[in-house]
Amino acid sequence: MIEALLLIALALLGAPLFAIIAAAAMLAFYRADIDLAIMGIEFFRVAEMPMLLAIPLFTFAGYLLSESGAPTRLVRLSNAILGWMPGGLAVVALFACAFFTAFTGASGVTIIAMGALFLPALMQARYRENFSLGLVTTSGSLGILFAPSLPLILYAVIVQQMGIGDPFTVDDLFLAGALPGLLMVVMLAAWSLWTNRRQDLQAFSWRETRGALWATRWELPLPLIVLGGIYSGYFAISEAAAVTALYVLIVEVIIHREITLRRLPIIMRDSMVLVGGIIVILGVSLASTNYMIDADIPARLFETIQDYVSSPLTFLILLNLFLLLLGTMLDIFSALVLVIPLLLPVALGYGIDPVHLGIIFLANMQLGYFTPPVGLNLFIASYRFGKPILTLYRATLPFFFILLAAVLIITYWPALSLWLPGRL
Repeated sequence: MIEALLLIALALLGAPLFAIIAAAAMLAFYRADIDLAIMGIEFFRVAEMPMLLAIPLFTFAGYLLSESGAPTRLVRLSNAILGWMPGGLAVVALFACAFFTAFTGASGVTIIAMGALFLPALMQARYRENFSLGLVTTSGSLGILFAPSLPLILYAVIVQQMGIGDPFTVDDLFLAGALPGLLMVVMLAAWSLWTNRRQDLQAFSWRETRGALWATRWELPLPLIVLGGIYSGYFAISEAAAVTALYVLIVEVIIHREITLRRLPIIMRDSMVLVGGIIVILGVSLASTNYMIDADIPARLFETIQDYVSSPLTFLILLNLFLLLLGTMLDIFSALVLVIPLLLPVALGYGIDPVHLGIIFLANMQLGYFTPPVGLNLFIASYRFGKPILTLYRATLPFFFILLAAVLIITYWPALSLWLPGRL
């Protein structure tokens, strides 16, 4: 008990998360009289996962895109195609940010990179300030459910290592996230169009559209290369990641020459710092997970919950509340490696498909990024745009309730997540 309180105190004082998880796992193994060499064995298991190669490669590609002029070109193209609609620029922001987050896997990066483009553009187009702030803050977390999002890959890695429930592939998870992710974007787009229906229009220009298409001729094939290669069977996930990283490197460094060879090592370092943190947390968490499974903790947790909750519907309601709260306190990568090993066996006990559970989990975490009072995106946006946090609370509330409705639809309509994997 004393040791647990000490670890909680260290976490509150800012000790690195991987150190807390590792210390808890080592303490548990020590008390169970198990050789601590098991920690090293778990790290070796992480290192030999074939799918693990996809994480650094997709992350590197995402960082290259964010540091280049690709966001500006994508915004120009989207605005040329949709800018003539009332509220068209808002829809442009939603789809562009969703695309960007899918490749970077980090909502904070999207707010910093894309927010700098969209907030001034929205204000210049005379959108209300509250609406504009809410839009760019909310859009930062859109795209987590779209391939090749890192949280989707990480969820698949964790579940496959646990070896319980019906087996599935990362391809299945990519397909499962497509319709729920699209639902969230479309619901926000519909509301944005309605609330800005009296917005001033800009004339559609074929000349500007052709120019924008030509400017983005190298970025536009990227989703087709990644998804087409995976689902056609030409690429495995790791191979698709390697092709994506090479393609983006050639386009941004050699063709566009927007990233110099001098800056390239800095971008590599920054992207691999994120990857290193994820892998270290994953390694120590797998060790902790194995201990919990050996000690039968998930089964005991399920029995305890079943004493109070008998209906799968009630369990899903409590799950949504828990995940919303969790999303305000932990980043998505930490939440995945800490909570999924405990949550998955319980959810399976209630008959919930592991693929559907993954989409529910990520959709809730996406919403948790801007859930008051401590959603991470609220603070990032407050710092980035120099606005009081209370202003951002008010600005994001309409978006929060719309996405909450989308999360409930995703949760209680499993076919939305499971229809595509079952067909393709």
